[in-house]
Amino acid sequence: MSKPLTDQEKRKQISVRGLAGVENVSDLKTNFNRHLHFTLVKDRNVATKRDYYFALANTVRDHLVGRWIRTQQHYYEKDPKRVYYLSLEFYMGRTLQNTMVNLALENACDEATYQLGLDMEELQDIEEDAGLGNGGLGRLAACFLDSMASLGLAAYGYGIRYEFGIFNQKIVSGWQVEEADDWLRYGNPWEKARPEYMRPVHFYGRVEHTPEGVKWVDTQVVLALPYDTPVPGYRNNIVNTMRLWSAKAPCDFNLKDFNVGGYIQAVLDRNLAENISRVLYPNDNFFEGKELRLKQEYFVVAATLQDIIRRFKASKFGSTEYVRLDLSTLPDKVAIQLNDTHPALAIPELMRILVDVEKLTWEKSWDIVVRTCAYTNHTVLPEALERWPVDLFQNLLPRHLEIIYEINRRHLERIAKLYPGDHDRLRRMSLIEEGNVKKINMAHLCIVGSHAVNGVALIFINNNNNNTLYLYSAFHRTQTLYVQQIKTDTKHLVQLMKMKKKCYHTAKMIIKLITSIGDIVNNDPVVGDRLKVIFLENYRVTLAEKVIPAADLSEQISTAGTEASGTGNMKFMLNGALTIGTMDGANVEMAEEAGEENLFIFGMRVPDVEALDKKGYDAMSYYNRIPELKQAMDQISGGFFSPNQHDLFKDLVNMLMHHDRFKVFADYEAYIKCQEKVSALYKNPKEWTKMVIHNIAGCGKFSSDRTITQYAREIWGMEPSLEKIAAPDDIH
Repeated sequence: MSKPLTDQEKRKQISVRGLAGVENVSDLKTNFNRHLHFTLVKDRNVATKRDYYFALANTVRDHLVGRWIRTQQHYYEKDPKRVYYLSLEFYMGRTLQNTMVNLALENACDEATYQLGLDMEELQDIEEDAGLGNGGLGRLAACFLDSMASLGLAAYGYGIRYEFGIFNQKIVSGWQVEEADDWLRYGNPWEKARPEYMRPVHFYGRVEHTPEGVKWVDTQVVLALPYDTPVPGYRNNIVNTMRLWSAKAPCDFNLKDFNVGGYIQAVLDRNLAENISRVLYPNDNFFEGKELRLKQEYFVVAATLQDIIRRFKASKFGSTEYVRLDLSTLPDKVAIQLNDTHPALAIPELMRILVDVEKLTWEKSWDIVVRTCAYTNHTVLPEALERWPVDLFQNLLPRHLEIIYEINRRHLERIAKLYPGDHDRLRRMSLIEEGNVKKINMAHLCIVGSHAVNGVALIFINNNNNNTLYLYSAFHRTQTLYVQQIKTDTKHLVQLMKMKKKCYHTAKMIIKLITSIGDIVNNDPVVGDRLKVIFLENYRVTLAEKVIPAADLSEQISTAGTEASGTGNMKFMLNGALTIGTMDGANVEMAEEAGEENLFIFGMRVPDVEALDKKGYDAMSYYNRIPELKQAMDQISGGFFSPNQHDLFKDLVNMLMHHDRFKVFADYEAYIKCQEKVSALYKNPKEWTKMVIHNIAGCGKFSSDRTITQYAREIWGMEPSLEKIAAPDDIH
């Protein structure tokens, strides 16, 4: 039952109704109760808050469905060029509020739930963040999907429907504890399974070369089951699709060949195949060459390309339905964007389809592949770049290994003609890295197999090219900086490998240090009531939506030349926080747009880092010269922040003193001086606010709509459309 309304609440309700429309509110309430009864099979006597969330989500989803169907009809009628954004991550966050805003339903839903005696914010908080992403790469992909729909582009996001996300982070006694991110435990009201579009994906087997062509035989098959999620544009009635693949074992085992025990084991073995989509890999900074990860990467690529070609062939042009057979026109109708190297296998897989299945010549197939694919690079840090062992490819994807070798052979022939006798160049630019273990460099594969390559920040590669050689040069100059840095000290390399094996060990120790400092500072009798050190656990999209608008100062302090771009820094800037940071990542463009005088920039620039590399970085010299830095390190290593375990943080200090390739101490003095400037300005609210206004005013460039418009025109050969399609009432 609804609570009696005060006069103030009645005035508020009338105001909201004026925006929402009385009929809309009434319909929403009716549909809410219908879903509660007929979808969830509950009534108000037994329904929980989670039931109410699902009833509201399904009610809002009803408003999506008509637009979703109409959008696909519109694309079928117009036959536009379509964009396929391939990414191993889509960091979507929550869907309910975003959908209500995009459909202009937020006020009406707020009023409807109020009249039903429910609290909208409480219901929104029940929704789980989708466990489909981990960091900036996935968040970028999510923003791009939103913008492509808002700009009227016929676009699809393709990825994996992970059953478990990275992990839920809990802090227990100052230590990070990981819990399973079982985000699908209660179901997902926004997705629709599409078993009719299930596709087979092959692994292992062997290659046969016959007079009729090349055949990949004796393979193990895993089925890819698609789940579709609607992606609404901003109030334009366009709803695009994110299609995520879930791994399913085939049901083709023969029961007569099994006794009871064998049958049971066969059923249990299905889990091995279905593990492919079980969990999102948490490695964000290090590449780990795990077979399961390679399976994931090929799984999404193989299923997606089958889907792309199916949709390409089954098209309608004008008033005549037909099957499009001429694959030479694929680049005119299809654009495939590779989000980092994770979907790099799209290049050899598309070659395999065109050469082995469609029987096109190598030259024709390669032309189609290059004109269809484009690549976004996210990092040049060598430990993060994907390099897969040839032996692993030979076992798991033998035909693709042959194709990559042939791509490399032809590529090196071209380079040799351009630079005769330059064997070192051939070695540097080869797709195959020689050594104790032969490896395939996936970034090189993406560069060679794409018609356009771009980076995510000016400080890195930012190039839309037909001149692959220029791109290679820029890529290798930046990459070599770090390789040389590591090679200067063999102990440094050993330490790096230890960190790679332990993956998040160092990160967890840093978290423990932060919480331990918090224990001391927060309980100090002098400053404890004035200064707090707080570690916010389980940082995710939903938490960022609360933290970012509340912040005054955004710290973006990576060493110049190491951060791909960052997305948080731009969000802080838009929400009124000023930035203290190095000239790295997106900070460079932020300074250009707002004016460097309106950011707190400190520390080395990229040339300074390069010069320090040549000179040699000596952390001890800074430690011995700067008293307060020495005191801080001594307190950390001496147990001041860990009184019950004095040597707890000695390894962290040892790393900073002897194995720090990020040269933290080199920027320390500049950082402290810059913080003093921050403190002085913060005391002058008028001047601080002026800087905030300059920052907000300079944010336009960082809109994903602007980025996607540029992608569309310069990479995909498409023009964004601002037209709205027909309203759902026109559907027949």
